[in-house]
Amino acid sequence: MALFGTDGIRGLANRDLTAELALDVSVAAAHILVESSSNKDHRPTAIVGQDSRASGEFLEAAVVAGLTSAGINVYRVGVLPTPAIAHLVAESKADLGVMISASHNPMPDNGIKLFARGGGKLDDAIEARIEARMGEDWERPTGKSVGRAIADDSATERYLTHLLASVETPLKGLKIVVDCANGASSFVAPEAYRRAGAEVIAIFNQPDGWNINDDCGSTHLHQLRAAVLKEGADVGIAHDGDADRCLAIDAAGNEIDGDHILTILARGFKARAKLKNNTVVGTVMSNLGFMHAMKDAGIEVVTTPVGDRYVLENMIANDYSLGGEQSGHVIMRDLANTGDGILTALQLLQEVVRTGKTLQELAATMVRFPQVLINVRDVAKEKLSESEAISDAVKSAEVRLADSGRVLLRASGTEPLIRVMVEAASDSLAQEVARQLADIVKSELG
Repeated sequence: MALFGTDGIRGLANRDLTAELALDVSVAAAHILVESSSNKDHRPTAIVGQDSRASGEFLEAAVVAGLTSAGINVYRVGVLPTPAIAHLVAESKADLGVMISASHNPMPDNGIKLFARGGGKLDDAIEARIEARMGEDWERPTGKSVGRAIADDSATERYLTHLLASVETPLKGLKIVVDCANGASSFVAPEAYRRAGAEVIAIFNQPDGWNINDDCGSTHLHQLRAAVLKEGADVGIAHDGDADRCLAIDAAGNEIDGDHILTILARGFKARAKLKNNTVVGTVMSNLGFMHAMKDAGIEVVTTPVGDRYVLENMIANDYSLGGEQSGHVIMRDLANTGDGILTALQLLQEVVRTGKTLQELAATMVRFPQVLINVRDVAKEKLSESEAISDAVKSAEVRLADSGRVLLRASGTEPLIRVMVEAASDSLAQEVARQLADIVKSELG
């Protein structure tokens, strides 16, 4: 079974993802890093950050130990969003970035995300090379050849400077609530929005090591909705544990998902001649309503497999400037080299100010098709493509839905489950078809 999923390594901290594994991965990554360096006299450097999980403390120590023992100088930046690590790697010309986070997963989980020179995520081939090198015998450096661990106290301010450089239209007059998920955005997100000119009310911004994503953040929007309505705010912004996602709530309490945000940004980018090749990149999970909205706006859409790394790869290969996922990962290549939830929110809020329209009015340009997503757990997800019964059931469902819906079954790259997604003209039909398919998946692979 592959160690790396669609977004790094994830698992139950201290059981699946142990300190020993973190150290081994770091040593192997250091070896690949040193061998691929064109300047053998240069001591490689790495940026290491984490979200607010308690388990991140021992995992960060293991990562730093592995890298420094292999001769890498490590800059420790503490609790910062994943996109901050990507930016800092690029800005400082570091050779490697390591983010310790399981993103939106529950607190007991954790993960390791690796960034290459320039701040991009490692491609599959390099991850495979790292995995192959784990546990090998190696000659350990001694004396002055070992790496050093340095606390980088300037990292947060440098990241804030980067975020605020994207603000062309101040957010004066906007009242927003931001749900920080008690995660990595707790310190920087409220500050970024305040400095951009908004009146900010921050909730779930008191991480204690255990409360990250606990009934809050982008996977639990009811708390943010209640706060927006109570405070009479114009917009609510929700981040996940490592703040690479952004979802929103409008003043009336409606959910604004990643497809809505992409729709708003794509139209805004096109109006300002910033949508390269008149194209936006989505994924196979993008809602049909998004496809229709882009067609109405005269904007082309290309789709990729789920995972922001695949969206970014397509954007780079074809020189596109905007792409993202329904889950709230949005990539704006002219502003950053990875998805950044705070950066996304700043751009979304600027569209509200620029147009003089409410977020509800802007989001109305996309009419969402009813979509049902069922996670089928405790199944042999690796055998999904082998089942004829499941394949036949999907074909029958597609015939039934015709042009007014679609079906997607896929094995999760980050969790042990199969996702069953159905879109249809009505919620009741989507529910019915999704439940039927989920039952078949469970009976065949459970």
